[in-house]
Amino acid sequence: MQFRYDFMRVPDGPAGPAIMAAMLSRRHLLAAPLATLLPAVSARAQQRKSLADPLRLGVDRALVDSGLAPALLHAFGADTGIAVKAVPGAALPLLDALERGELDAALTNTPEAEIKLDQQGLVHDRQAVAGGEFVIVGPAVRGKGEDVLGAALARDAVGALKRLAAAPAGFSFLSAADGSGAHVAEQALWRKAGIAPAAPWYVTLAPGENLLAQVRARGAFAIVERAAWLARGGAPLAVRVEGDPALAEQVHVMRSFRVNHPAGKIFVAWIASAKGRRVTAAQRGYRG
Repeated sequence: MQFRYDFMRVPDGPAGPAIMAAMLSRRHLLAAPLATLLPAVSARAQQRKSLADPLRLGVDRALVDSGLAPALLHAFGADTGIAVKAVPGAALPLLDALERGELDAALTNTPEAEIKLDQQGLVHDRQAVAGGEFVIVGPAVRGKGEDVLGAALARDAVGALKRLAAAPAGFSFLSAADGSGAHVAEQALWRKAGIAPAAPWYVTLAPGENLLAQVRARGAFAIVERAAWLARGGAPLAVRVEGDPALAEQVHVMRSFRVNHPAGKIFVAWIASAKGRRVTAAQRGYRG
């Protein structure tokens, strides 16, 4: 069975939305809807058409870095033969693109923003895909060396941020500042802590800089997605805060209200089905 999934890179920064719109200009929709109950010959015909008009899926970049999105798209393609073009980016800009109809579906980890769109009727079929966790990473404690954080706060995210904000100079906290799931979770925790983080110790990355790579290169603290960290993080840093309910991550899939790709319902149903959940449960750092 032939299938394909592609990843499309969207530039960060102010020009990103305009470039995304140009890259995602809609080709004609398929004439007939896909359905698993169609006769085999008709289904194969629709699969061939989908190769020319793939379903456009926005994916928070951490879900790509972790391997979750590639695993789901590979299994979906192998099972259905339907082509998907994945568009990695930060969750909030992707949800904006979904609302405008520039994407057919999205796989994101920002529940509050998703719920707002759902309540306004701007997305359809929002389904839970996976549970995960954000974590605070930072310099590993070695021997009796100085530890700006302390082991007592290993499960208290707000307490850890308060400790960092009050600590002497000599460390940095990095923020992607891009509207990704990790950035949204980070901002919520600063609000709970009642702190407005600021320079020189709080550093926002330039558009296009990879948070995981920069955190490791600079030996800094940051809030990252656990599964992405398991896949691409590591020494000289370590997970310093984990297991706090405030760090819980929820991943959902949903369809756009403004466009109706013939494969959209099938994609959402498959990702949220027992088959999709088995793929999710096999990925490190997630619960199906």
